Amino acid sequence: DGYFEQRVSECRYSSKDLQGAEFIDSYVFNKVEDIRFNSTVGKFVGYTEHGVKNAEAWNKGPELAQELGELERYCKPNAAIDYSA
Repeated sequence: DGYFEQRVSECRYSSKDLQGAEFIDSYVFNKVEDIRFNSTVGKFVGYTEHGVKNAEAWNKGPELAQELGELERYCKPNAAIDYSA
């Protein structure tokens, strides 16, 4: 009875020196992840037919530039807070 849509953005750290830090942004529709951006991969990847089409478009548009900056803008400055918790 309706639709389920979710976006999950997360920072993953493998060490305190932040060399292995990565930003992951997942888009979920009806409990199925259909698109993911991973800063290590450096682009959007689609996992469903709809996701593949959107990933192709987003990789050519301004969405990619915004996502590429999130590791430096959001994850690295907040790492100390995450490690202190």
